[in-house]
Amino acid sequence: MFADIVSTGIYIPEKIVTNDDLSRILGEDINEFVTNVLGIHERHVSADDESTADLATHASRQALEAARLDPAELDLIILATDTPEQLSPATSVVVQHRLGAVNAGTFDVNCACAGFVTALDTASKFIIADSAYRNVLVVGAYAISKYLDWRDKKTATIFADGAGAVLLRASEERPGFLAGKLRADGSFHDHMGIYAGGTHLPITAQVIDEGRWTKVRFAKKYPAEVNTEGWPAIVKEVLAKSKLTVDDIKLFLFTQVNLSTIKEVMAKLELPLERTHTIMQKWGYTGSACIPMVLHDAINAGKLNRGDNVIMCASGGGLNMACVAFKY
Repeated sequence: MFADIVSTGIYIPEKIVTNDDLSRILGEDINEFVTNVLGIHERHVSADDESTADLATHASRQALEAARLDPAELDLIILATDTPEQLSPATSVVVQHRLGAVNAGTFDVNCACAGFVTALDTASKFIIADSAYRNVLVVGAYAISKYLDWRDKKTATIFADGAGAVLLRASEERPGFLAGKLRADGSFHDHMGIYAGGTHLPITAQVIDEGRWTKVRFAKKYPAEVNTEGWPAIVKEVLAKSKLTVDDIKLFLFTQVNLSTIKEVMAKLELPLERTHTIMQKWGYTGSACIPMVLHDAINAGKLNRGDNVIMCASGGGLNMACVAFKY
């Protein structure tokens, strides 16, 4: 049995924060670096009454409607996020209830920004391994604005909110999922994250008053080679597993955190920029949601057609990294 991509869906919050807006908030002009290096012109953020489950539900409904699938036909929902609806229970079960997916099991995946590709790899193997899983919804959702310190230039300039969903279906004919690889390096676990609220640093009045670790922070600097060397390496490993070369891949999709990094990685793979696609310029960096969002946008732009091979590669705090190859 193969795991085939049937449809995609996205949700983008209405509220827009431009680079000029952030320059006014921060009291300095951030346009040159954020526009030219990161590639971000503006970002969308959730309304005060919008949560991660809201974003995820909207994107999921769009994917289900595109596939003309009744939510009751879903067998499993896997939701990737590190901005959950609450610490417990899982966000995926909230989305299951809202969709009316009464026959679906659910669980969350938290691999930071590598979460969606990790979930997509996991979902594909559920379908391949067990004939009971015919329709699996994989969602990436990100409401990081709830954890932003808008005075912190390192984070406020990058992050944004959004959600993306992909419906996978079991197929006896279409190959769909071709190969995947997961990697981790836990020595970076203390470099970036939202560190308050768990058992290591429970919420107390003092933690709230200090206001540092209740927000997303870069605690230490990541070396650039984590992505510039890590992405090409894991891509080549997945290509080898799937018995493909770079020439067999129509589109390479990467974590949408830094346009300059994507350009450098494409150069290392000896590929033109036309063989990738980006969304950070209009939607900012949407973390665990950015890969399904860029996939959806590339399909709508006509850059990925049925029968084309696509690589999706993502990395996130932890450090976690994930890569999959699919025939769309």
